Amino acid sequence: MVLAMAVAAATAQVPLREAFARSVPNALDPPDVVVASYAVLLDDVLGRYDIYLPRDQFVLLVDSAPAVQALLLMWGSSTSGWSLVGAAPVSTGLPGRFEHFVTPLGAFEHSLANPDFRAEGTRNALGIRGYGVKGSRVYDFGWVPARKGWGDHAWSVMRLQVHSTDPDVLEPRLGTAQSKGCIRIPAAVNELVDLHGVLDAGYDEALDAGQRLWVLRPDRQPHAGAGRWLVLIDSEAVLRPGWVPPPLQSPEPLRLEADQPARPGTAR
Repeated sequence: MVLAMAVAAATAQVPLREAFARSVPNALDPPDVVVASYAVLLDDVLGRYDIYLPRDQFVLLVDSAPAVQALLLMWGSSTSGWSLVGAAPVSTGLPGRFEHFVTPLGAFEHSLANPDFRAEGTRNALGIRGYGVKGSRVYDFGWVPARKGWGDHAWSVMRLQVHSTDPDVLEPRLGTAQSKGCIRIPAAVNELVDLHGVLDAGYDEALDAGQRLWVLRPDRQPHAGAGRWLVLIDSEAVLRPGWVPPPLQSPEPLRLEADQPARPGTAR
């Protein structure tokens, strides 16, 4: 009973954990030992990039290992340690075809230097809404170095984005590598991150400075612990972990494009 109360108390201290569990269907449930191992990897990346987080905040951690393909929304800091808010399947880059990049690894800042935008929700010739339903927020991290997944596999540049995807055709495939290099996430996670300004520390600073930002929704409920970092890792897992179930639909990749014409080097 005492242990159960202690666990409940610890859970209550993690912001948005209950909201994540309530609003994200098919959320993943990594064991505590797995979360602890990811926390070590997260601290390692932040250290290598000389990123020191003096206060508790949200960080979006993505494991692009083909056997995993998962995001973990983490809460904590460099000093207090890390807790899991929630986890969900994603799709990262699938090399092997023209203009398909290997999703780059490292720490990427979400800032107004690369402004976000919202999906138009239009369908391409195959009826696919590559950025998801109209109004879905597209998180833009700018042009970044990435290895080509075709041809000579040399280093080039791609536009790194985190976004929803077609809810009917592509979202059921999350949990497998499918994209042209960007990170596709569940619409419910996009909604939660957008509504609560989870990665909007830079945007909040701009608001405080008097800027008007059209991309921020009118019903926004920002959290004081907003962060700004996307951390991409490859755990190099060989086998699919037990806490990551197979995708809802066949993992076979589709030859599909997003709902907007791709500029050269743009990945989705």
